[in-house]
Amino acid sequence: MNDSRRSAQKYVRDIRKNLEQKTGLFLGSLSFAFLLTWLITPDNFTDSQVYTFFIFVFSIALWITEAIPPFAVGALIMSFLLFFLGYPAFNATPELHPAKYVNTFSSSVIWLMLGGFVLAMGMEKTHLDKRLFNWAARASAGKTSRLLLCIMLTSMFASMIMSNTATAAMMLAALMPFIKKLDKNDPFVNALLLGIPASASIGGMGTIIGSPPNAIAIGILENNNITITFVEWMVVGAPVALILTLAMYKALMVRYPPKKAVFNPKVLDTEKQEKNQRYINIMAATLLVTMGLWLTSGLHGIPVYFVSTLPIVVLTMTQVLKTEDVRNLPWDTLILVAGGLSLGEAIIDTGLAEHYLNHISISRLSTYGVIILLGLVTIVVSNFMSNTAASSILIPSCILLAPDIKVAVVFSIALSASAALFLPVSTPPNAIAYSTGLIEQKKFRFTGSIGLLAPFVIITWFVILNLILNFD
Repeated sequence: MNDSRRSAQKYVRDIRKNLEQKTGLFLGSLSFAFLLTWLITPDNFTDSQVYTFFIFVFSIALWITEAIPPFAVGALIMSFLLFFLGYPAFNATPELHPAKYVNTFSSSVIWLMLGGFVLAMGMEKTHLDKRLFNWAARASAGKTSRLLLCIMLTSMFASMIMSNTATAAMMLAALMPFIKKLDKNDPFVNALLLGIPASASIGGMGTIIGSPPNAIAIGILENNNITITFVEWMVVGAPVALILTLAMYKALMVRYPPKKAVFNPKVLDTEKQEKNQRYINIMAATLLVTMGLWLTSGLHGIPVYFVSTLPIVVLTMTQVLKTEDVRNLPWDTLILVAGGLSLGEAIIDTGLAEHYLNHISISRLSTYGVIILLGLVTIVVSNFMSNTAASSILIPSCILLAPDIKVAVVFSIALSASAALFLPVSTPPNAIAYSTGLIEQKKFRFTGSIGLLAPFVIITWFVILNLILNFD
């Protein structure tokens, strides 16, 4: 009884301590935002500009300190902008159509991402994801070095459709029996635990639905009357992801070579037979048709976000996904993205970005220098805050900084955001690998340093595309 009472008291103390810490971080972020707004905003700023600057700083502080969940920051942004930019009681010159700051939750970007989430959930329910993993295991033919390559390539390609978090969780769970049979001192353990999250994160570069920053980039380009098709994004993103994954694989094999050259592939056989073959057939057909329509959008003219409604309708109507599955979709990520889009729109609409960017000169840098610099800045920022949040802030601002090369800038920022790998908290896949307790925090610096190659790979590929396809 005494042990139970002590456990309960400790639990209450931990909750109180955590609440006090979060409250302190929230109040500190709020105070910092008020102070910076008071010190930096000039007297001739409109009410809308002052409010937008405040919520911009406040959001960054909340995202960095994690005083409240990231999606809650997104909801706060939309609500704040709606009231303070659109309500006459708070604003001398209110927005005529403030609803646009909450309508981002129904934007084409959100529907595009939702379609991707539904496909990923369907693959998980029908075990198509595990079949993909087992195929990779068999392809290694029992060679340890080839196993890492097959697993990393599979993680990369799976992340182009599935959430990189789900991909990393699936791959690591399936590999744990094999990892536990290895010698604890075998360097190859580090290679596996670093290679899977790195390739899962990098794989998100490959498609529009692969990572939230990609969808944000598409949405912002559309607002600038520039349309990028699903295939056009893949032409840029997929080769960059492949090159970085192969570079990561080579580096890991050199740094953490396996003690044993061969293994028994049966150790990795984790396939589960789905009882309802009908669901598997429906899921496979839906995946193929959706991907086919996405890849041929330039031919039939159907926007990619229109196509995204197909898996949502089919998989829910046929009960491949049931009510509880829909509830478990990552709605928090959608709220976060919607909030980021609202913030970016407000920064542009109020003229805030233009005001401050006029004081920044990049005239001494070449076009390549600008793209590489912005890519590196994105990687650094994304290591300390959500890459979705980082992209929401950097993309709308930087296209004003370099309007003549806005497409290249947007690609550089969006793709580089997926290469932030320095810390266990930099990406959810890193956090999943770290949570196994089998890898030290400092080990992530190695893959993080390889990730710094991303802007250089991006600009090199852009140059090649311009020479071959005049991709501009």
